[in-house]
Amino acid sequence: MIGGTAPQVCWYGDDFTGATDTLAEVARAGLRSLLFLGVPSSSQLERAGPLDAIGIAGAARGMAPAEMAEELRAVGAFMASTGARVLHYKCCSTFDSAPHIGSIGVAVRELRRHFANPIVPIVGGQPSIGRYCSFGNLFARAGSAPEIYRIDRHPVMSVHPVTPMHEADLRRHLEAQGLEGVRSVPHVAYPSGLGVGLGSETGSETDANSATSSVGSSVAGSVANSDAGSASSSTALDAWIDEVIESTSGPLLLDLVDESQLAVIGRLIQRAASRAPLLAVGPSSVQQALGRARSAAHSPAAPATPLGPANGPVLVVAGSLSPVTARQIAACESYTRQPLQVERLLSDADYAAQQVALATVTLAGGRNVLVHTDKPTGTVNADQTAATARGTAKLAADIVRASAKAGHRLNRIGIAGGDTSSQATLALGLWGLAFRCVLAPGVTVSVSHSDDPVTDGVELMLKGGQMGGDRLFDTLAAGNG
Repeated sequence: MIGGTAPQVCWYGDDFTGATDTLAEVARAGLRSLLFLGVPSSSQLERAGPLDAIGIAGAARGMAPAEMAEELRAVGAFMASTGARVLHYKCCSTFDSAPHIGSIGVAVRELRRHFANPIVPIVGGQPSIGRYCSFGNLFARAGSAPEIYRIDRHPVMSVHPVTPMHEADLRRHLEAQGLEGVRSVPHVAYPSGLGVGLGSETGSETDANSATSSVGSSVAGSVANSDAGSASSSTALDAWIDEVIESTSGPLLLDLVDESQLAVIGRLIQRAASRAPLLAVGPSSVQQALGRARSAAHSPAAPATPLGPANGPVLVVAGSLSPVTARQIAACESYTRQPLQVERLLSDADYAAQQVALATVTLAGGRNVLVHTDKPTGTVNADQTAATARGTAKLAADIVRASAKAGHRLNRIGIAGGDTSSQATLALGLWGLAFRCVLAPGVTVSVSHSDDPVTDGVELMLKGGQMGGDRLFDTLAAGNG
C-alpha cells in the first residue's frame, strides 16, 4: 500500500491518448486520480497526495514483445504494491495490436504474475465512442460519422499502416496474440432488461451458435429461463455472475453493445476482484463499468469546468495520418497552418530549426499554429511511423521551449496522433497529468505536471487519430464553455 491506503483501481494505458481517456473516466466518477508518465518515484507520489485511482501512461502498443515484457514487469510490481484489487490494462478500443507489436497476450501474461485471479475479464466495446462487441465480433464507427463498420472492413483500421485489423472475431484475434482459450459471454445471455442494441442487427447464426456454447449452456440457459423481475434483482444478478465466475478460468470476453450493460460488467469485475486481485483488459469502458457498479463510497465529482478560450496562442502538432485528423486539419479556421516535409524533418537539422523558428515567430505574433506532417509517398512501415512520431514530438517540444525562451510561454497545446502524443509527453519532460475536461468523446484535456516551469501546468490535449469532430482544433482554441 502507498501511504497506508490502497487505491480502488489502477490502470496502465498502452498509449498516452488512451490513458488520458481513462483518466477522464475515473475523475468523472469522483475518484481522486493522477496519470503518471512512468512508474512514479516516491517524491512524485508524495506530491500527488492521496489517490483513489493511479494510472501509468505507457507506449506498449508500439513495442515488440521483449520490450513490452520488460516495461510491464516493473509496472505490474508497482501496481501490486499499491494494494489495488483491480489493474486495468487499457488497450485501444479497436484492439489493433498484433503478435509482433503491442501484443495483448504478452501484456496479460506479464501482468497476471502480479494479479493472479484465474479470470481475466476482457471488455470488448465502448458505445460512448462508437465501439461495439456483439457475439465476440468488434464493430466501430470511423470518426464522428454515423456509419458502423465491422472492424475488418473499417475504412481506417482495416488498412492501418502498422497493425491492420483483418479479423473481427476478438477471440481469434487475441488467440493469435497468445491468449488461448478465450471464452465469451454474448450479450443475449446477460440478465434481461439490460439492452440489446447492435447485436440484433449484426450477429450471425454462426456467431450466436459459437457464443452461446463458449460460457457453457448452463449459464446461458439459466438466464434465458429467468423472468425479468428475478433477473433484474440484485440477488439474481449476483447469482448469475457467480456462476459465470465459477465456471470460467482464463480470459473471458464480455460483449458490450449498449451502455445499459455496463452495470452488469462492472458488477462481475467487482465480484471477481473481491476473491483475488484481478487484471481486466479493454478500453475505457472497463472504468465506465466499474463506475456504474461502484457503491456510493465517494461523493460524485463536481462537473468539470468547461474549457474557456485559451490564454494566449495555441500550438497544435499533428503527426497522425488518419483521415479523421486530415479532415480536422482541413476544417480548422483559427490557425496558421505549417505543413512539414517529414523526410526533411528527419534528415536535415537546418530544416527542423527553420520550422521551430517559423512557428515561434507566428506564436509570438499571437496567432495559433497548426504544424502537421505531409502524406508520405509509398507504403509506410512501423519503423517510419516510429521515426516520424519521435521527430514531430521533438519538434513540438523545441517549439514550446523556444517560445518560452522568447518570452512567450505557451499555456495550451494539442498533440494529434497516438504515437506522437506518447513521444511528445516524454520530450516535454512531463511526469504526470491531471484531468481538466473532456473536449469531445475520447478526447481529454489534461493539466501537466513537470519539474520544469516551462511545461508545468500546461493545458494539454492528446488525441488519437480516430477521435474528435472536424472542428476539434478550433474548439481547443476557443473553448467549449
